[in-house]
Amino acid sequence: MAKEEEFRVYNSMTQQKEIFKPHVPGSVAMYVCGVTAYALSHLGHARAAVNFDVLCRYLQHLGYQVTYVRNFTDVDDKIIRRANELGEDPLSLSSRYCQEYLVDMSDLQCLLPTHQPRVSDHMEQIKDMITQIINNDCAYTVDGDVFFAVEKSPNYGQLSGQKLGNNRAGERVAVDSRKRNPADFALWKAAKPGEPSWESPWGPGRPGWHIECSAMSAHYLSFKFDIHGGGIDLIFPHHENEIAQSCAACQESRVSYWMHNGHVTNNNEKMSKSLGNFFTIREITQRYHPLALRHFLISAHYRSPLNYTVLQLESSSDAVYYIYQTLQDCEDALAPSQDGSLKEGPQQKGKTARVTAAAQECISKLRSEFQSKMSDDLNTAQILTVAFQEALKFINSSLNTLKKKQQKQQQLSVIQSLIEVEKEVKEVLNILGLLSSSTYMEVLQQLKDKALKRAEMVENDILHLIEERTLARKNKDFSKSDQIRADLTVKGIALMDVGNETIWRPCVPVELEQSAPPVEQEHKTLPVEQKTASTTD
Repeated sequence: MAKEEEFRVYNSMTQQKEIFKPHVPGSVAMYVCGVTAYALSHLGHARAAVNFDVLCRYLQHLGYQVTYVRNFTDVDDKIIRRANELGEDPLSLSSRYCQEYLVDMSDLQCLLPTHQPRVSDHMEQIKDMITQIINNDCAYTVDGDVFFAVEKSPNYGQLSGQKLGNNRAGERVAVDSRKRNPADFALWKAAKPGEPSWESPWGPGRPGWHIECSAMSAHYLSFKFDIHGGGIDLIFPHHENEIAQSCAACQESRVSYWMHNGHVTNNNEKMSKSLGNFFTIREITQRYHPLALRHFLISAHYRSPLNYTVLQLESSSDAVYYIYQTLQDCEDALAPSQDGSLKEGPQQKGKTARVTAAAQECISKLRSEFQSKMSDDLNTAQILTVAFQEALKFINSSLNTLKKKQQKQQQLSVIQSLIEVEKEVKEVLNILGLLSSSTYMEVLQQLKDKALKRAEMVENDILHLIEERTLARKNKDFSKSDQIRADLTVKGIALMDVGNETIWRPCVPVELEQSAPPVEQEHKTLPVEQKTASTTD
């Protein structure tokens, strides 16, 4: 890989950016902790999925063959409790929510991982690893339970910076006096009445939380692989315990890069099911286009906190509409010339039309900015701003130029320039996962439908108001016509006069714009802190 293409990622283990170098040249092995499937997933889950999807897409763009593993926890205390509340079989409930999660991921245009293992399908691998840890004298059994002995892990705390005495016993499970050390954690839990269980050398039971990821990552990627990802709240205890038990099973166990995304917050408080301050992905996508949600989720650096606000979602929705309207206008303008050849004509001796110098500069700047920002620890927050916006403006300016009379050679040059700039814009959108498989027109209509839903209107309501406004203008009742337009902008509907016609499009509701602070605080990228955050749920 060329020096200018060196990819730097922030490694939570070393707490610094490092040049990415995979174990196997040309290939990347990546494991990301997935969801505990007992309810519809929320925006925190969406952020992790989208951020690591962007990572996967960018690695593929760089030419790597990516093996991407993202697990489902389908055996867990929370699942059992929820199933008991609903009178449902725990595995049936978790399977249902695994499928719901996949629907959300499809809506958000997340690529399917190479493997999506479930705990319930990997009991043999889990039991084999526990056996190996016991054989290596790093775990002990008590009444059918198996506990990991943290004192046997000399480097315990290397990822989180936690001291052994600070391990928060009782955070996810009750304190157990049978442990040799309060920080010891369960590898296997003895069966309890009414809970799913599997046979094992220690009696019937089920795995503890941490062992599942160690076993499944080793099964699919080996004990040595490139990237392990997840939310910042998984650093401790989950990922710390993963390291301890993986090294206990195999001394050569090693993850090269630990990557963690920041929280989604609501009023600057972590969004989670347990706190009850969350929005599900489904609740958001019922009102906003999934592309708008994806745009919002990558609008901050992946390691920064991302505060949920309606204004942010509206702004992302408006940005996506502008992108797709520009692409649709470009497609419409290029349609007559898409015949496979752009020749100048006989009088120009058959020479192919050339891209203008302005277009070449636009493309070069977009490529350069995209590469520099993405190669710097996936700085998506600054991708869709300067050079990308300039490319969209170039397209719109060129479209206006096409409407003017000009020589054949100049027209063909503008057309070829449009084709090349549009291609570059689509490449950026594709790597960010913002290029839909639907047509531009379909996406625009979907965005309009969502705007109508938020405004609690149907299109006929708007068309009727447009007629009223047209009549008011004809009667020179400009006060009424202005009021109609103002009332609609409050609801997120903008009226635009194009020639003798009035059309509408979604916009950011004017009241939200006015209530926003004069200067939005810049998203601040922070190092992954050594903190004792609650586990992802």
